[in-house]
Amino acid sequence: MSSAAPTPPPDAARPLRRDAERNRRRILDAAAAVFAERGLGVTMDDIAHRAGVGVGTVYRRFPDKEELIDALFVERIEALAALAEQGLAHEDPWEGLVHFMEQGLLEQARDRGLKELVLGAARGHGPTGHARQRLAPIVTALFERARASGQLRDDVEGVDTPVLHLMLGSVLDFSREVEPELWRRFLVIVLDGLRARRDGPTPLPVPALDDDQLAQAMAGWRAPRRR
Repeated sequence: MSSAAPTPPPDAARPLRRDAERNRRRILDAAAAVFAERGLGVTMDDIAHRAGVGVGTVYRRFPDKEELIDALFVERIEALAALAEQGLAHEDPWEGLVHFMEQGLLEQARDRGLKELVLGAARGHGPTGHARQRLAPIVTALFERARASGQLRDDVEGVDTPVLHLMLGSVLDFSREVEPELWRRFLVIVLDGLRARRDGPTPLPVPALDDDQLAQAMAGWRAPRRR
């Protein structure tokens, strides 16, 4: 009888691969959380501590912080591209555009770091460049479709989208602790401004801040950190 050890089944190595993927996901989630709280200037040690892994594990998955930021950037761009594709699939071109604008802002509401990560990163090469190239034509098509239907102003372009999201995202940051839904009020105001024509102003879904709320929001606002 042979004393050789039995050959392990082909699946024997898979748990290690699953562990590696779990660690990668844990690191990305931790990085997103820390970036959201403190901006992109945090260290790899900060990320490792939040992820509950050693900093060596972080460096094995991501040799430097820029690579980690790029991985998150690509994920966020892909998520926005999916929202734009949902808008394109909507039977009403205007409602499709509204869906993209609203859902994109909802993503910002859930993730404080999204605006800084996606809109504040000047990345145009490698995977991040490809991600931007994937998003841009979909958003352009979304705007062209709404314009061709006669519902969007002729002088509005898809390239206006990042500025609109930055502008409305600033409202979200400003009022998050006082009235987290205030951005919806200003989204309606912006959308009314984007319409080619309308019978009258659209009712605003959220009231204006009162004097006390405005004072509280202004007291809690901090200028964006310089990196």
